[in-house]
Amino acid sequence: MNTIPSTFNEYQIQYTVLGGTEDVPSVKLPIAVILLNTGIGGLYRAKILDNLIKNGFCSIVSIDKTDDNYNIEDFARLSPCVKFIVPHTPVSVGDMINLGMAEVEAENVLVINDSIHINSMLISHNIIEKYVNGKNVCLVPRLVNAQRQQLPVRFSPIVENAVLKAMPSALISDGVPTLYPFDFVGIYNKERFIKLGGFDHTITTPYWQKMDFFVRAWLWGDSVLMTPLFQLAYDDVVSVENSTPDKSHLRFFLKNCAPKFAGNRCYIPISKFFQYKNRSGSTFSEAYKHFREARRWVEKNKYRFKQDVSMLLTSWGEAIK
Repeated sequence: MNTIPSTFNEYQIQYTVLGGTEDVPSVKLPIAVILLNTGIGGLYRAKILDNLIKNGFCSIVSIDKTDDNYNIEDFARLSPCVKFIVPHTPVSVGDMINLGMAEVEAENVLVINDSIHINSMLISHNIIEKYVNGKNVCLVPRLVNAQRQQLPVRFSPIVENAVLKAMPSALISDGVPTLYPFDFVGIYNKERFIKLGGFDHTITTPYWQKMDFFVRAWLWGDSVLMTPLFQLAYDDVVSVENSTPDKSHLRFFLKNCAPKFAGNRCYIPISKFFQYKNRSGSTFSEAYKHFREARRWVEKNKYRFKQDVSMLLTSWGEAIK
């Protein structure tokens, strides 16, 4: 298992940058865009890029998941104000967002994927003035499917079969908290994102990679809010989250569920080792190696924790009463 990253962009991915040679014409919004091209809605990319440019975002970064798209140079030629990032090896969604954050200069960044329908008046100045102010790591929109049916995209932390998971709900009100954004879609505050360390490249399963970052955000005193005033719709297939516990879940468990808050810091009690050992199915020496590494990571970040998972569950339950 790779070492847990301690800082943002610690894991260096080799990639090529094309385009971005011109400024976006008629900038109207102080927000950058990271477009994640997962291949699901690739047929709409030209239309998506054109509409993003028309919306007047201050900069646009388009990121591919692999380097097997042979049309990138054509896109770069047709849209010179868009910066195209092509990784040399396949990357996770979290890696894609990390790459994009390193390439944008704006304080706030809208992350969307190529299944999202983009139209004019995507984000109003009222939303920017009310929410995009650096107080939250992410602002999450209401999402609807291609038939314009509302999706259950508000998530609350629950414990199911001794595993921390997220329970979805379609009930959304203005400013309501959510554990994380569905499909990674939302307006991120870049400074807060970087201080949290970005997404952990050693956690490769999308669900647990997302859980790791956003549970860490809540444990470190940050927040994620929703607003129905900001709505996006899918043009294509809606992603299905796979929350099956796997090796990525084990890393998530060590970093987020094992730490205990006491006084003004967090630590992992040695008693948590056998709980981890039983879950991992590893040999004693291998399990202890990973456990010791996690303890060192928590020790390094002990004062950044403002609560542990049990405190998060209690405060969340009290907040929604």
